[in-house]
Order: sequence, then C-alpha cells, then structure tokens
Amino acid sequence: MDEKLKGKKVSAISLGCDKNRVDLEKMLFKLSDAGFEIVDDPQSANIVIVNTCAFITPAKEEALSNIFDMCALKSRGVIEKVVVSGCLAQRHKDELIKQIPEVDAFLTASENDKICEIVERLYGLTPSKIRKNKGRIFTTRGAYAYLKIAEGCSNACSYCTIPRIKGRYVSFKMDDIVEEAKYLAKNNFKELVLVAQDVTRYGEDLYGKNKLVELCKRLCKIDGIKWIRLHYAYPERTSDELLQFIENEPKMCKYLDIPLQHIDDRILKSMRRRMGEVETRALVSKIKTKFPDIALRTTFIVGYPSETRRDFLKLCHFVKETKFDYAGFFTYFREENTPSFYMDGQVSQIVKNRRLKKIQKIQNQIVTEKARQKLGQTFEVLVDFFDENEGVFVGHTQFLSPTVDFGVKIVDNGNVEAGKFVNVKFTDFDGQNFKGECI
Repeated sequence: MDEKLKGKKVSAISLGCDKNRVDLEKMLFKLSDAGFEIVDDPQSANIVIVNTCAFITPAKEEALSNIFDMCALKSRGVIEKVVVSGCLAQRHKDELIKQIPEVDAFLTASENDKICEIVERLYGLTPSKIRKNKGRIFTTRGAYAYLKIAEGCSNACSYCTIPRIKGRYVSFKMDDIVEEAKYLAKNNFKELVLVAQDVTRYGEDLYGKNKLVELCKRLCKIDGIKWIRLHYAYPERTSDELLQFIENEPKMCKYLDIPLQHIDDRILKSMRRRMGEVETRALVSKIKTKFPDIALRTTFIVGYPSETRRDFLKLCHFVKETKFDYAGFFTYFREENTPSFYMDGQVSQIVKNRRLKKIQKIQNQIVTEKARQKLGQTFEVLVDFFDENEGVFVGHTQFLSPTVDFGVKIVDNGNVEAGKFVNVKFTDFDGQNFKGECI
C-alpha cells in the first residue's frame, strides 16, 4: 500500500438483500487484505461504501437517504470519500453521476473486484498490483453465513427489475462454491444460507441440467457445517427430488421459502409466473401432506395492476385456508422499464395500503396461533449473539430463518454460548420473538 493510504479506515453501510451483502463482504476483504482498516462506525472512517438496493421504490429511497447522509458527512470534513455500490449504482449509474456529484465513485457489479484500484485512483495514486487472495469480512451477527450460488435472474416476471439490473441467471462453478463453504466452516460458521434469486435453477445454464441437490450433497459432507438452508425456491422448480432430499438429509433445514406472489390465474398469468392456481395449490398441498416437517414461507404482492376486490379476497381466502408458517406481503410498486409499469388498471396507493393491512392481519393471527402451539415444546437452537441491552442470548431454529422470521430469546443458565447449539424450551411468544429456557 502507498504511504499516502496507510492508516486509512473504511466503513460500509449494507442495504438490500443478502446477495448484495456477500458482494460487500468480499470487497471489504480485498480492502483489508490491501492494508486498509475496516471499522463499524462511518463517522470514524475515511472512506464509506454505501452498498445499495434498487429492487423497489422504498429500497431506492432508503439508499438515496443513506447516500445523502454520507455526502453531508463528507461536506463537513468528517469523511473523505463516498463510494456507492450495489443495485442502485448498477441501475442508475449515469444519471446518479450527474445528480449526486459529491459521490466519488459509483461501482457496477463488474467493478466490485477492482475496489482497491478504484480507491487508489480516488487519491490520485497509480493502482498497485492486484492481490488475488479471496475471503470475506463478515458483517452479520451469528453463526450463519450467506453463500451465494448464482447471479442474476432469467424468470422475467412482469413486475421485477432484477433481470434488467443483474442480467440473466448465471450459476457459479460448483467447485468454487464448495471451496467457499469450506472457508466458511473454517471460520466457525455452523449454518450455510444458500442464496440466489432462484436457487432451484442452479446448474441448468452451466451444466445443462439442474444440480441443486448435487451441490447440497457436497456441502453436507463438509465438517463443521450442521445446517443448510435455501433462499429462494421457485414453485415450478420445487421438485419431488428436492423435497425428498430436504426431508431425509439431517443437515438440510426443514424450511423452504417459495415466493408465490398470488393465487388468481389471471393475475399470475399477467405477472408472467409459470404456475397457475391449480398447480400452486397442488404443490402447497403436497408439501403440507407428504413433507409436513418442512416449514413453508412465501411472499405475496397485493394491488398488482387490475387486481379487483374479488381477486384480493380470493388471495385472502387462500392465505386463511393454507395457514402458511410464514408469509410476507408487499404492495405493488410501479417500477420503470418493467412490463407491468405500462399496464392499465393501476390500483391506487390508498387501496393497496388498505389491502396490505387486511391481509397482514389475517397472517398475523395465523402465525400467532402457530407460535402458541409451540410453547412448552423443546427445540434445538443455534445461538447467534448476546443482546447486551436485554441481557439475553438470541438464536434461531431450523424453522426460523435468521433476520427473516422470529428470533428466539434465551435465558442464560450458564450453558449458553454464541455459536453453539442448545436445546431450548419455548415458554412465551411476544409477537416478534419466542422466549425460552435452555434445557
């Protein structure tokens, strides 16, 4: 490292999905490996990276708010450089350069590997020789780590910006994924959360056929890894082979996140989803009857263009009768350059908000009932961290995905330690977290 850069500190703000987080962690490792010091607090840093999301309008607004905050710190001389990476930079780089000249660099995905060179240029230095060491500076609390297995998406849903931002689906080489998983195991991570826009498409582009189960089999052989979780499985590719493997393999978390988005045939066809109502109901019924140990999470969009009151009530009824273990709901956001942006029948924001509130209330009643049924039972919990404010350890189970679903607050009896598995008897549920005692 050039003498001019010695002692420079880098901090990062990570926004958006876990796939973005993995990219950021690899960038931070490159900077650390080159000699920069990584710090948590942006106000104590010289360089701040804002890693952004641009999937929907609120994500863009959050990203811009953080960028403006960092630019304000720069204007006051608190920090020296502001770098913006992630999907917002990928999607709107040219216009952002004009609109926010205070930002020193906007990085597209292809430039992430060049982060050290870019920072050197920002300080007027000639880029040094590229270092080829690989690793990650971890930004999550807990004994789980995200393992990205692919980039991009080829599903072309009518409302989604991901294919335009990230490009078509590209599977990573299996050997490279396995090597990264071994690296994570050596760093004492006990759970791998496999992430991609569609994990169930893995390998089709690279190997000519689906290789997800084969990949998972190889990952299950790694010493030190006890749990493997999948985010996200698309309904049309959730095969019997995959379900059977999850059911029978001890290391596979009995958990699936399958975005369904709606249940009405007309809406699903307009969304360019590949499964209609009959096939969707059949898949859900099969999971709940033949594979009852698998907890099922899903997501739905309300207020999609032309969604009528009748369509919405049909979705509400589907949620009521199906009783998903977990479900997330989002109002439709009209994103530019997506097919649904130009559709007639746009639903007003007032109606969308009203529908969102109603269906969330339905699901909240379902999950509260399901949560109370677990009270008095004992479950294996992976302890993530100690919450100093509340004086309790926090962890998660196989059927609770970390940061996505409820947490488990554990009363310490002297046997609880972050990064370890403990048996916890659930004693209470407060609507946000389970509470329990270590057995």
